[in-house]
Amino acid sequence: MDFSNTEEQQMLQESVQKFVYKSYDFDTRNKIIATEKGFSDENWELFAELGWLTVPFQEEDGGFGGSAVDLVVMMEEFGKAMLVEPFVATTVLAGGLISEQGSAQQKAELLPKIMEGKLQLACAYAEPGSRFNLANIKTSAVADGDNIVLNGSKTAVLNGSNAEVLLVVARESGAATDTTGVSVFMVDATSAGVSIQAFANVDGKKSAEITLKDVSVSATARLGEAGSALSALTAVVDRATLAVSAEAVGAMEAMLHKTVEYSKTRKQFGTAIGTFQALQHRMADMFIECQLARSIVIMAAMKLDGGEDATEKSKSVSAAKSRIGKAINKVGQEAIQIHGGIAMTEELDVGHLFKLVTAAEIMFGNTDYHTERFASL
Repeated sequence: MDFSNTEEQQMLQESVQKFVYKSYDFDTRNKIIATEKGFSDENWELFAELGWLTVPFQEEDGGFGGSAVDLVVMMEEFGKAMLVEPFVATTVLAGGLISEQGSAQQKAELLPKIMEGKLQLACAYAEPGSRFNLANIKTSAVADGDNIVLNGSKTAVLNGSNAEVLLVVARESGAATDTTGVSVFMVDATSAGVSIQAFANVDGKKSAEITLKDVSVSATARLGEAGSALSALTAVVDRATLAVSAEAVGAMEAMLHKTVEYSKTRKQFGTAIGTFQALQHRMADMFIECQLARSIVIMAAMKLDGGEDATEKSKSVSAAKSRIGKAINKVGQEAIQIHGGIAMTEELDVGHLFKLVTAAEIMFGNTDYHTERFASL
């Protein structure tokens, strides 16, 4: 089987590499993180011009093709450069949910705006105490004539502080963990009753805690049929999980490269530490972990693009996320230890890469959760 990139994938990869080389060095990234938004509007517009925002979407929706392998190719490069723009939050999560669950009219109205870089979105699905269980939804959606009234709270909403429209996952019927009765509603972020508390994740990306108190939206703001959103949400979160796994692979490869280069210049007892056999073995182990991680992410991407059923696709994603978590612990800790104390400073990029992979390990379910999920499917 041929695992090499297609011509289109190579062009996509080179496009990201050229952008990073010209416009996204480490100091530039740090300046972007320090802004109130935490990302660059100028860069986002450029992403749209380069066609990157079309990658997660199918051709029938006006996208690049929607291939999970294409997404992995791009996210690896994002991880190497530690891009902080809300690509996963807006296009993969929120855009993916609209693509999966929205009506033809809703897709025609919203997807072009996303791909043109003219709409920022956030998917508010996680709740305090939900413990990665997508069905554990306590936010209520109660009919009031032609409107729906939403009450509840959402946690760790990626891009929640910058989103113009929130996709709120709420329960219209059933108990808190039932697999039916879950719907998604489009909510204007400036609506009365919406409270947004912004914060920065450990990797510098912006998130928010969101509270909804008697927020009234039209019933036409619902994506798809009432109570039918959980399967679409699961598929979309699986794809987002794959995306951050690929991002972590790119970041780990960058950490490996920087560690090897550092070992050639850092000297102890008058000798470069890279000549010490014990450290050579440790860096070889880092290389193996990176290769295993990359292989299982590609396998999961191919499964998502294949004809397997939903259970097999979810199982492959959990296998990848579980293995990625183990690789993150090994590669991340070795990179920090071999660099020594300098790796913990703000001035060196290795520490920031470590923060990125640490956040990736927890996002959309940590290693233990996905190990258990894989075993249960």
